[in-house]
Amino acid sequence: MLKKIPRPLWILVGIVALIIIYNLPPVHSRLSWRVDDMKTRIKYYFNPPDEAIFQPAAPAPTRLVEITPSPTIAPTQEKNNTPAPSITPTIAPTALPEKVDLEGVVYVDQHNRWNYCGPANLTMALNFWGWEGDRDDIAKVIKPGVAEINDFIQRSKPDKNVMPYEMVDFVNEQTQFQALSRLGGDIDLLKALIAEGFPVLVEKGYYEADYTGKVAWLGHYQFVTGYDDAESAFIVQDTYNDGPDFHIDYDHFKEGWRSFNNIFMVAYPPEREEELKRTLGLWQDEVWARQHALEIAEKEESQLEGNDQFFAIFNQGTSLVTLQRYGEAGTAYDKAFGLYAELGQDETQRPYRIMWYQTGPYFAYYHSGRYQDVINLANNTLNETISEPTLEESLFWRARAEYALGNYDAAFADMYETVRLNPNFSPGIFYLELWNAE
Repeated sequence: MLKKIPRPLWILVGIVALIIIYNLPPVHSRLSWRVDDMKTRIKYYFNPPDEAIFQPAAPAPTRLVEITPSPTIAPTQEKNNTPAPSITPTIAPTALPEKVDLEGVVYVDQHNRWNYCGPANLTMALNFWGWEGDRDDIAKVIKPGVAEINDFIQRSKPDKNVMPYEMVDFVNEQTQFQALSRLGGDIDLLKALIAEGFPVLVEKGYYEADYTGKVAWLGHYQFVTGYDDAESAFIVQDTYNDGPDFHIDYDHFKEGWRSFNNIFMVAYPPEREEELKRTLGLWQDEVWARQHALEIAEKEESQLEGNDQFFAIFNQGTSLVTLQRYGEAGTAYDKAFGLYAELGQDETQRPYRIMWYQTGPYFAYYHSGRYQDVINLANNTLNETISEPTLEESLFWRARAEYALGNYDAAFADMYETVRLNPNFSPGIFYLELWNAE
């Protein structure tokens, strides 16, 4: 009887059985990453992400956009762009110790989770002050993942990045502590903060060989808990490869930090706010810090080359965005993307993940009326640089540009997708409510 069943039917039954077995939770949780990795390898083999080039059209603005008050997803936390009062104090002139290694740091790694350096590092920053939560408590808020995926670990895999403002907001809104972020930090400021007992979170870039053997650039958070002038090195808690109490020399640290405009974050108890302000000195003033970051990037442009020069020019755009000088920012980003297209592809890939982590160009182009550039950049990012289009920030800005051009169906579809990927994505929720109310 069995011999009479056609072979194609047996093959079909086998395929169905494999699909059923693969989707069983215990099996799926163990094999899904391998399947996704294979899909990524195949896509990148035929469509190398570092070969994707965005070319700004830079048309004349159709109209200036009316900026609707809303939750922001800026490159930094910029919920209030009102210029702060002029600040005159500088870092305390007292000599700093030659070495500081803060006690009370409990190391947390990001292993057995996906894209978890944000939650892991923020956990260390809060645990230092006595917070009793863990990395999953943070992730459930700032990277909750796709709701229809039942497995908690797999749920957050599509979310490739957590923005600094999301981490700052978590501290300020979900804990008894406070946090701030600033651009334009430097080595001496970090040392001063650490010497006063304030460990610092930074976002940096680093290079790592991928499966093709080429060296690729990625973004990464690190928790800085000490320094040693005798070694000219910071002591960092690295949640990924390098582990606890890793020493990284100042020059190497500065090189990686540059690719994120020297951004830093500090979590602290409210009762120590005045002490923190005194230590920050001029960095108390967020507007001053943005202008300072711009000046650093402008100076570095002529001193650097290759990827580092690209980051310096890109940083100019980012600082100009935070200063709400959108037209100038767009010009800076145009220049950065022009240089990007000319970068070599020998042993080091172009930093094709840049738009996974930083969204300043969307702000600049959108608020300059360059809607098609917003859409083209989002298409390039979502379709050419990543295996699956799961970056809610890129979808968000594409939706806003589509809406501005009257393509409402596409705009609604993209905006709904932002909150499907991240149910806590407040900018997406805000605009869906706003548009439905019209």
